[in-house]
Parts: sequence; C-alpha cells; structure tokens
Amino acid sequence: MADTALTSRPRSPLAGAADRLAAVTRASGGTIRLAELPFLTQLDVRLDAKGAAADAVGLALGLTLPLEPDTVVRAGESTALWLGPDEWLLVGPPGGARELERRIREAAGEEPVSVTDVSAQRTTVLVAGAGARDLLAHGCSLDLHPRAFRSGRCAQTTLGRTQVVLVAREEPSAGFWVLVRSSFAGYLADWLLDAATEYV
Repeated sequence: MADTALTSRPRSPLAGAADRLAAVTRASGGTIRLAELPFLTQLDVRLDAKGAAADAVGLALGLTLPLEPDTVVRAGESTALWLGPDEWLLVGPPGGARELERRIREAAGEEPVSVTDVSAQRTTVLVAGAGARDLLAHGCSLDLHPRAFRSGRCAQTTLGRTQVVLVAREEPSAGFWVLVRSSFAGYLADWLLDAATEYV
C-alpha cells in the first residue's frame, strides 16, 4: 500500500519572495523593512458584543474584545482586531488555533458564538521602518498620518488594489501588519517591492 502521509513541511505563500523582501530591507538601510510573518493563528470570532459571552471570552483570553470600530487590543501574544459590531479577528502565534478555539468555546458556554479558523486564508506582511507610512500611502486610500491612523488602529481597506486588513502596531517603530489573502500575497509582495525601489 502506498504511503499517503504528508512528509513535507508547509510552505508559506511568500516563501519564494523572502530573499527579495530581505534584500530591500538591507538596501534601504533600515528605512524600509519588509518581511513575511507566516502561519500566524487567525480566528474569526462572532458573538453578541453586549452579551455575557463577550466578557467571558475576554476574561478567558486575558484581553478585552475591542468595541470601538477599527481598534486593536493586544495582551501577551494575542491580538484582537475589531472587524464589525459583532466580529473580531484574533491573531496569535503559529500553531495555537485549536487551543484558542477551545478556550473561546468553553468561555462562551451556552451563549451563541461562531469561531472559524481562517489561519490558512491569509498571510501577514510586516512593513516597518521610517518610510513605512509613506510606502503604504502610495497604494492605500486611507489617511495614514499618525493623527488619523495611529498605533492600535486597524482597517479593512485596499492596498495596491488588493483587499487587506491593515494594522498599525502598538509602537510606531513596530510598523504595520498587512494581512492579505494567500492567493493575492505574491501580487502584493511584488507591489511592495516595486513601491520600495525609491528607498533603496
């Protein structure tokens, strides 16, 4: 009988672009830093923000689910992104989806809750450095000035004609996360590399 077990390791959507992203980082002298953060745990969670489950889930995760539109709450290695009045994206370290889902479902108890593992749906690109905001502004219609899109903010938007979730990290030096669907990751990487040519 043929051995059907998978023996290869998973390949990230931007594995083939890693060297080119690193080359821009080196050539820009730190003005632009580009890197993929592959395989982050991503869970889409839907529940009643005013119900008992919201407080219980927040307590179980050690963070309060953000209730203000387009905001981010971070605690430890977990980050909660507000996507809608009853929807959040929880982001955590790779490999933690099952445990995180278990904790959410246990905390919610009999309260209605939807938890969907979307980890394979998107990959995450880190865009950091002193020129990060200017680079992103080339292809994003949002006002990315720190007064308008400061640390702790997120938005579902387009970047270079690609739908993304953009996250301003907690410290300005930490830059931005760009969460992009895996099928569009190669296109977005090419766009970022092209837009970064003026910094190298």
